[in-house]
Amino acid sequence: MFQMEITRKIEELKDEMVDSLKRFISINSVNPVFGGPGEKEKADWLEELLKKMGYTVERHDTKDQNGIWRSNLLAIIPGRDRSKTLWIVTHIDTVPPGDLSLWETDPFIPVVKDDRVYGRGAEDNGGSMIASIYAGKALMELDVVPEYNFGLALVADEEAGSEYGIQYLIEKGVFRPDDMFLVPDAGNKKGDFIEIAEKSILWFKVTVNGKQGHASRPKTTENALRKGAQIITELDETLHRKFSEKDELFDEPLSTFEPTRSEKTVDNVNTVPGRFVFYFDCRVLPRYDLEDVLSTVKSVLDGRGAELEVVVKQPAPDPTPADSDLVVKLSSVLKSLRNLEVRVGGIGGGTCAAFFRKKGWPAVVWSTIEETAHQPNEYRKISHMVEDAKVFALLGVER
Repeated sequence: MFQMEITRKIEELKDEMVDSLKRFISINSVNPVFGGPGEKEKADWLEELLKKMGYTVERHDTKDQNGIWRSNLLAIIPGRDRSKTLWIVTHIDTVPPGDLSLWETDPFIPVVKDDRVYGRGAEDNGGSMIASIYAGKALMELDVVPEYNFGLALVADEEAGSEYGIQYLIEKGVFRPDDMFLVPDAGNKKGDFIEIAEKSILWFKVTVNGKQGHASRPKTTENALRKGAQIITELDETLHRKFSEKDELFDEPLSTFEPTRSEKTVDNVNTVPGRFVFYFDCRVLPRYDLEDVLSTVKSVLDGRGAELEVVVKQPAPDPTPADSDLVVKLSSVLKSLRNLEVRVGGIGGGTCAAFFRKKGWPAVVWSTIEETAHQPNEYRKISHMVEDAKVFALLGVER
């Protein structure tokens, strides 16, 4: 009976959900690490929305090293058993749009077309956030008291390491060890994949030094860009060769080492650059020690006038047990609602779940998505958002 009433109510809320996702997209919350304004303005809107719906809302803001406010929200619906909380954890910040010429529409002006809402942050992570919010709204409008406290954690800084987001909240002690944590920040199109493990993460920066000069007189210069290109190629080949084992638990079974970003060199074509800066994003299988990876990087750079800086270093925590309560509950709901037989596994990493696992608290990652995160023309399917809201709501009443 609960299932039919809840799913019907969420379907009635579909238009409101679409409107709210459009509003989410329209407020720029690009992470300040990438030159954006941060989460505060979007958090202001979300706080007002949650309070109007009837949630009990706590706000946890902190300033980053540059004095920018980083905003986190906790919203609660009290449950029958108030000793524990089912938390659905989504993030407010987004990555930049990237090359605007690759977008068919303005990334911050949402467009609805063919069961899709387009815009930066639509899938990563706005669609899941809106689904979780309206799952709770459906429960409140039906006067359904959840089995446990139904909690939403809308957090900052996920795209750049979570120092001012989930790590900040964990350090403040707002979560309890017996709580359950669902992070809808990865998944697949069918919705039958539950993530229980993540790889280690290593981001590093390399500064290559040379000697600037006129491009017509290369013998008087030392081309840092050419040196850097050679180093990138050697790092790519060396790291993939040395750390080449597979682990079939993971959706991508290999460790990955991707050169992702370079900083500006010179403004004009006819000057040889004397400095070149590039970055790597490494997602490393848990069997490897990140110190071994760094040692390999240092050996490639040795004697080449290059400086290494570690930007992010997060060793993989132990996986969530496949038979943990939330995995079992989520599997049961997906079987009942969608007739899905789920599979569990791991992904490249980077979600908030890793920080709960680091504390020894089981956390799972699940959602139904098209995997358009960080791409131009990012979108969220409306039907997936609505169906996921049903899952979140039913999890709240699952015994």
